[in-house]
Amino acid sequence: MTLLDARQSNPREGGPSFSLRHRLLRLAWGVVWGILGRLSPVPFHGWRRCLLRLFGARLGGTARIYPTAEIWYPPNLTMGEHAVLGPGVICYCMDRITIGDYAIVSQRSHLCGGTHDPDDPHFQLLPKPIAIGAKAWIAAEAFVGPGVSVGEGAILGARGVVVKDVPGWEIWAGNPARKFRDRKRF
Repeated sequence: MTLLDARQSNPREGGPSFSLRHRLLRLAWGVVWGILGRLSPVPFHGWRRCLLRLFGARLGGTARIYPTAEIWYPPNLTMGEHAVLGPGVICYCMDRITIGDYAIVSQRSHLCGGTHDPDDPHFQLLPKPIAIGAKAWIAAEAFVGPGVSVGEGAILGARGVVVKDVPGWEIWAGNPARKFRDRKRF
């Protein structure tokens, strides 16, 4: 089911942003992850990949998801080979979140795939995709906003906040994040 399929026929009238089926799937996922995912030992990455795949995530066979990571809606998550969602990461995947091969999202970072329409009297949710390129690194406690692409090999420094695209092979840091320097390609 795509996000568009999950939306109410007319959410602008103040109803829920997502269908009952979508909300029930998220509820079931929360229970399963809370019991079988969060309580699993750290090295059991294969087990957690299995749980995520059962709920629709598309994951490389070597992707690593730590037990304390929070994934909002697994069908919107795609991870490449050797990609990592570290401890305490919040992956708010209201829309597609794609994490490329060898990309690392470090501890307590936040990937926020949605916002609200501030001009809508019902303050409706607006899902927007996030793409983290191959070999990119989102450092500890960084924030990647809705609709942002972090290019291949790019780095967002610890506690950095990015709300616009980060070109490949650049190092950004700060709040708001700004380019610090280029990164050596490998």
